[in-house]
Amino acid sequence: MTGFGLAATDHGNVKIAVEIKSLNSKFLELSLKLPRAYSDKEVLLRNTCSKEIERGKVNVSINVERSDENQKGATINTTLLTRYYKQLEEINATLGANAQNLLQTALNFPEVITYTEEEVNENDWEVLHQTFMKALANFNEFRADEGAVLRKDLELRIQNILSFFARIDELAPLRVPQIKAKLAQFLEETVGKINIDQNRLEQELIYYIDKLDITEEKTRLRSHCDYFVETLKSKDANGKKLGFISQEIGREINTMGAKANDAQIQQLVVGMKEELEKIKEQLLNVL
Repeated sequence: MTGFGLAATDHGNVKIAVEIKSLNSKFLELSLKLPRAYSDKEVLLRNTCSKEIERGKVNVSINVERSDENQKGATINTTLLTRYYKQLEEINATLGANAQNLLQTALNFPEVITYTEEEVNENDWEVLHQTFMKALANFNEFRADEGAVLRKDLELRIQNILSFFARIDELAPLRVPQIKAKLAQFLEETVGKINIDQNRLEQELIYYIDKLDITEEKTRLRSHCDYFVETLKSKDANGKKLGFISQEIGREINTMGAKANDAQIQQLVVGMKEELEKIKEQLLNVL
């Protein structure tokens, strides 16, 4: 789910800044950027992110700035650079070639530039780790606030589905006499009233109406909606579980629509599907 956390620490001549950002994703996609001097701590930081963040497309950026003038870095071997440069000048003069960018070419030769690894003591690492944990706490606090808003929205969507369901519950029993009246009228117009076998007609009506019965679907739909709200209130990370429940809700809604045989019920089913799609979109934000 979306989130943002930032923390910074000034420690002597070192300034440490940690920024954590995330976007929606079904899985944890972690991009970690940290100084080479702390590369041996990457696994530890990744494991912490995996445990605390769980899901999302996450970018973690750790920046360390040193203010001392004697900090270690790149060193240019001027003697070797001068030798390479002069040799390139002689070769260019002999061949009559283009003499541009000779310095850049010489700088790219082996051992002209050497890098001295920055030494990190345990105290520096402790400060960086504390800053990282502060940023992670701010990040999780941000997501908790977002989650509270999201929970209200999901509860509202479920209530909307149940409102459509209540209206369907009222309309469903009215279909039976309507269907019976239509079939009786059709038979009277086609074969005549006196030629209708009432016993056979009742048998066919029972079979036909049984195929349109949505009692089981209504019971399961209400049960799934109640279970969804119950799971939503849990403190555990249940994003995937909520996704599975929403799939079950969708199955019951689709079956009700297939059995409806009524224009008004079909319209209500469409409204339920619309609310369910909004729920599925929002569930990408839920851990």
